[in-house]
Amino acid sequence: MAREVLSIGQVRIHSGSATRNEAMKEAADILQAAGAVTGAYYDAMLQREQTVSTYMGNELAIPHGTNETKGEILESALSVVRYDGGVDWDGNPVTFVVGIAGKGDEHLEILSQIAILFSDEDDVARLKQAQTPEELFGLVSAVGV
Repeated sequence: MAREVLSIGQVRIHSGSATRNEAMKEAADILQAAGAVTGAYYDAMLQREQTVSTYMGNELAIPHGTNETKGEILESALSVVRYDGGVDWDGNPVTFVVGIAGKGDEHLEILSQIAILFSDEDDVARLKQAQTPEELFGLVSAVGV
């Protein structure tokens, strides 16, 4: 990918918890602030969630829009937020909320990189131990995202 999809400003760590919708709103806001999506992307995420949950297992949720809302995506980008207090994602415990905006088919490549990172429990443990957003950014960037 020519453009970096993740910058340090798109990575956050919260000591508290959030609701599923608060977490999705933060993901959408980060992506919008990065210039990757329009203000309508949060609604696109909500639409996707009504169809199929974006909970992926291993404490990970990857909210993203629907194919019908591709027009809301301006550039490919990621947001990575860790909630140390957890997020109740329709009854599933989530610590990491990774918002994805993929231009064209780029989201498939991004999704696969994230899935690989979170499929390894040792990697997830390392991500949970990161003390700062900078450290978390470094760990996520190391997988080529």
